[in-house]
Amino acid sequence: MLDIIELSRLQFALTALYHFYFVPLTLGITFVLATMETIYVVTGKEVYKDMTKFWGKLFLINFAIGVTTGITMEFQFGTNWSYYSHYVGDIFGAPLAIEGAVAFFLESTFVGIMAFGWDRLSKIQHLISTYCVAFGSNLSAMWILIANGFMQDPQGAVFNVDKMRMELASFSDLVLSEFAQAKFLHVVTAGYTTGSIFVLAISAIYLMKNRDVAFALRSFAVASVFGLCASLGVVFMGDESGYHVGKAQPTKIAAIEGIYDTEPAPAPWNIIAIPDSKEMKNHFELKIPYVGGLIVTRSLDTQIVGLNQIRDENYDKFDKGRAALIKLEQLRKGNASLAEKQAFADNEAKYLGYGLLLTQFVPGSDKDPQLLLTATPEQIKKAVDETTPRVGALFYAFRLMMASGFLMILLFGVATYKVLRQRIQPGKSKFLKAAMLSLPLPWIGVECGWFVAEYGRQPWTVYEVLPTYISHSTLAVGDLIFSIIAICGIYLVFIYFEAYFMVKYAQLGPSALHTGKYHFEKKEHVGDK
Repeated sequence: MLDIIELSRLQFALTALYHFYFVPLTLGITFVLATMETIYVVTGKEVYKDMTKFWGKLFLINFAIGVTTGITMEFQFGTNWSYYSHYVGDIFGAPLAIEGAVAFFLESTFVGIMAFGWDRLSKIQHLISTYCVAFGSNLSAMWILIANGFMQDPQGAVFNVDKMRMELASFSDLVLSEFAQAKFLHVVTAGYTTGSIFVLAISAIYLMKNRDVAFALRSFAVASVFGLCASLGVVFMGDESGYHVGKAQPTKIAAIEGIYDTEPAPAPWNIIAIPDSKEMKNHFELKIPYVGGLIVTRSLDTQIVGLNQIRDENYDKFDKGRAALIKLEQLRKGNASLAEKQAFADNEAKYLGYGLLLTQFVPGSDKDPQLLLTATPEQIKKAVDETTPRVGALFYAFRLMMASGFLMILLFGVATYKVLRQRIQPGKSKFLKAAMLSLPLPWIGVECGWFVAEYGRQPWTVYEVLPTYISHSTLAVGDLIFSIIAICGIYLVFIYFEAYFMVKYAQLGPSALHTGKYHFEKKEHVGDK
């Protein structure tokens, strides 16, 4: 039966993955809209204004549901993960507060102006409001990913011996964390790709039906060029993000690449493998020489440490961790000087996370750290096993993400070529059908990417600082089951309304603008409504 920790993790995973269904489209389509409106302002062609207004309708539907689901997710930090909020709230809360007070309000304020200000503002003023929505949504993502980046690679924080919690030491280190910034750019370029595929696929449907051809061709063209640039950016920033994962989280990168034993330089790359986390080996491997070293270490003379060797190193970290936890208890009970506390914070405190994780396997040690000295080899081995994620899930999720990404690059490349050569012809064609069927690809990619990032961090809420098993709130199993059922029920209602309105307006196409110029508004099609 699932316990409180697993149910809390399940609830957060469900809400996070569901919320992230809306985020990439919100991030990406805003700049697609800004691009379309910029062309309208420069050229004066009304079709680009209609494009901005129509795709803006679909954006607003997605934005409304996305905001609602995001609020539900953030409340869980206080309801389900109260000790996490206590332990690192000073650091994690700062970027989230800025996101709410600055970025979200910027975005939300100008969303209304963008939607209802067409007849009240000049062209330039309205264009500025559209760009404010775009920059606001991206700034919002930046602050959220800075907070998440701290969970992945904790920077800018120190441990307070007296208060038994982490505190913010350097706001600039937190914000300028290379890990967080690389992840932010990777996520937003993935969002731009999602917005482009969305416009491309629906435009392809109009072209296949030979409807609103001028509108669809221009939408298809903007999405193709913008999407090609964005998808190439995803690969570049994905490589950058992976490089920082390799430096900050060697366990995760070894699991992603299916490396159980240290690969000597230059390391190969496993295209495919059959990982076995129980026996800690691969039963089958298909490798490309040198590529692993180039991707993970950006060199041909640096080895990639395997999971078995990382596990060996973790035995020493658990020894230092229990010693740190015992010393911390002594410091708090005695009359330790400020210098002794500072020395502890500078040295032993970095292993506290391992001491905390070990208490999961030594009964009573959470209240009396001295009991950690009685830990048996079997208990320590269980703790070490806990630090090793299940390789198969990470290995295949990562490759599914990569496959979807490269398929989109291929699609955008062909689409851009055809657009530039004016070879997109209305009517049924294999290429337009492929463009239509590509619609799920970005969501497959981003959901797999989010899974790899979060699942690969386990068993830590904050990597090597705070274990997940002590981060949760004191809740009843029944309360969690009830809340999961309630949230899933509410989210099913949201899914229904999202799908209903998206399909309704996508089927109407630009006729939804009621300008009298498009397919369902023409006299011969009045009966088709």
